[in-house]
Amino acid sequence: MMFYRLLSIVGRQRASPGWQNWSSARNSASAAEARSMALPTQAQVVVCGGGITGTSVAHHQSKMGWKDIVLLEQGRLAAGSTRFCAGILSTARHLTIEQKMADYSNKLYHQLEQETGIQTGYTRTGSIFLAQTQDRLISLKRINAGLNVIGIPSEIISPKKVAELHHLLNVHDLVGAMHVPEDAVVSSADVALALASAASQNAIVDADGRIYIRNWQGGILSGGFEKNPKPIFTEGKNQLEIQNLQEDWDHFEPLLSSLLRRMPELETLEIMKLVNCPETFTPDMRCIMGESPALQGYFVLAGMNSAGLSFGGGAGKYLAEWMVHGYPSENVWELDLKRFGALQSSCTFLRHRVMEVMPLMYDLKVPRWDFQTGRQLRTSPLYDRLDAQGARWMEKHGFERPKYFVPPDKDLLALEQSKTFYKPDWFDIVESEVKCCKEAVCVIDMSSFTEFEITSTGDQALEVLQYLFSNDLDVPVGHIVHTGMLNEGGGYENDCSIARLNKRSFFMISPTDQQVHCWAWLKKHMPKDSILLLEDVTWKYTALNLIGPRAVDVLSELSYAPMTPDHFPSLFCKEMSVGYAKGIRVMSMTHTGEPGFMLYIPIEYALHVYNEVMSVGQKYGIRNAGYYALRSLRIEKFFAFWGQDINNLTTPLECGRESRVKLEKGMDFIGRDALLQQKQNGVYKRLTMFILDDHDSDLDLWPWWGEPIYRNGQYVGKTTSSAYSYSLERHVCLGFVHNFSEDTGEEQVVTADFINRGEYEIDIAGYRFQAKAKLYPVASLFTQKRRKDDMELSDLHGK
Repeated sequence: MMFYRLLSIVGRQRASPGWQNWSSARNSASAAEARSMALPTQAQVVVCGGGITGTSVAHHQSKMGWKDIVLLEQGRLAAGSTRFCAGILSTARHLTIEQKMADYSNKLYHQLEQETGIQTGYTRTGSIFLAQTQDRLISLKRINAGLNVIGIPSEIISPKKVAELHHLLNVHDLVGAMHVPEDAVVSSADVALALASAASQNAIVDADGRIYIRNWQGGILSGGFEKNPKPIFTEGKNQLEIQNLQEDWDHFEPLLSSLLRRMPELETLEIMKLVNCPETFTPDMRCIMGESPALQGYFVLAGMNSAGLSFGGGAGKYLAEWMVHGYPSENVWELDLKRFGALQSSCTFLRHRVMEVMPLMYDLKVPRWDFQTGRQLRTSPLYDRLDAQGARWMEKHGFERPKYFVPPDKDLLALEQSKTFYKPDWFDIVESEVKCCKEAVCVIDMSSFTEFEITSTGDQALEVLQYLFSNDLDVPVGHIVHTGMLNEGGGYENDCSIARLNKRSFFMISPTDQQVHCWAWLKKHMPKDSILLLEDVTWKYTALNLIGPRAVDVLSELSYAPMTPDHFPSLFCKEMSVGYAKGIRVMSMTHTGEPGFMLYIPIEYALHVYNEVMSVGQKYGIRNAGYYALRSLRIEKFFAFWGQDINNLTTPLECGRESRVKLEKGMDFIGRDALLQQKQNGVYKRLTMFILDDHDSDLDLWPWWGEPIYRNGQYVGKTTSSAYSYSLERHVCLGFVHNFSEDTGEEQVVTADFINRGEYEIDIAGYRFQAKAKLYPVASLFTQKRRKDDMELSDLHGK
């Protein structure tokens, strides 16, 4: 993807020769250094790529004790995209893991000069992020709240304050801004010059104008993210060093116009150079990190989305930890390369997606927005039928999933264009779907979930799975076990349900985006000489979730078999006939805590079974429902979400899910020792449910995820997921509570008493709302609400 940066001179001064001298100095230096070197025949690690990420990985591996490190670069060091880096080091990011990586990078670069004696040009300039709209200001307020609680100083400021900090800026169209005073710039060695004036002491990001601005050798460097990017090197061109591409002033003109609107005094100044350089982008705007699922011992850190400088230090540290210690010190699931499947690696998909991604870098992203390109990559056999019935779609791991179903009387276009931090326009639609799930019966197409079958000729399947999973799988045939798949540290690698089909065969159901990761983990830990058959059968089945109290009536009528709990107990699996179709795997679970069944249907029968279910279900008030309703049902039952609430640093004890049977029996499994130690020493964080008390869902900003949690006025963690509970008529958030020492800031043991004795608030974009903390599902609150409804109905009848 081509990327523009403009160098201009402030105050009509002539261009300093520094940039050209830097370039020529590098050229002459490279000539002197261009001598052949014999590569060693072996090394502990080979790092390919001598840019900022590659050198960071090597640097951190060395600090962690590895000595036999080979760093390979096909051209000169830092001659790739690092060479054209704008040098702005910003910590203002939406994701907590990205904030932490950038903060670490900032501190690393600050001390690197002293450590190595090599000048880095590090200058703490600060950054100002401008907001032209109220929605942009809300987005900045959410980022500001997140930065403050992890120790990064930042504040929301007025347009007047912006003008005081940078007098060259035109502020008449601004509604506010965010100031991050400890952000920095890093440039080549000769940029250790004094800055021109106090007014240019801040880097500027005008996301609504799609540009950034920083000082550059007494002048201005500005670049941005154009709306119509040009893909380049789509055939994987092997270029030894990235060169400045041909100037395209017409393409750059919108960004230049935006710059001149923001800084009108630049109109009369000389433009020194237009730098047109390529940059890499990923399908979801997050960098790629981790071990390849196809080649053990091959690790990747790439696709920095023009944030290589900000992330390089922290990302290099995490990858080095991953390679040296087996796992990074922070949860990096959002960056793990195994979040992508093979279908998302096609050249056509990437070409179209990155053309959408680059403009999105500065676009305002409200909660639950969706990519528009690379869609309908994986679909259920029911896609066309559901689409015709009003399904609105979201994408997960390349799979289309229904969000909700638009009734015929609703304005579809208005719903599609409705994007907000407040109450969404789909609120009433999802409410009706949730109500139907609780009072009648609904169908949710959940075909995107990952399904594996593990089979052996003898008892090997049970023996291996008992070691890989934390719960006891030696259960009678037909029983279903919910279990975690843990790592050596006791953290979750996967959260799944496993049905025992027969003595030698198991059926495993995992979250959608666990398909690649789970397969790689199982393959890695199965015995090499094993005769187990591991098969990904996701594509073989259509999964229908039949939810609600009348689900039993629908399925009984279709199967001609009694489906009451006496005949079909909870967490039970059985192959049955449904309509004319045979071999349907029926499971008495719904992933929501509501009554109902999961139907795993061979794809050739999918349409028939769906039509039969909808036809018979008419008399019981059946309707379609989507994942937004599912989310609401799950969260009010305290069901955690993979990747958000449960991840590789979360253990069963922290979630209140102990592997009691195996621990008591003394059975061995991966993660057992870590859990025993944690059981003895206590946990240092605890997944907690929060019910917002004084929050008006009609008028107040909504919680989505990442909101700071305060206990007795002190920061204790962040929310990891959130949804509105239509039963409680309240917002429910899940999040981990920590116990930080007021004296040292170190983490201390979190007990149930510590949770229960606190007074809590949730910070939503700078506004704090009181919340009740719960460690268990709120069944009592449901009972209280039902009693209240019954009393109101009784009063009505009495009148």
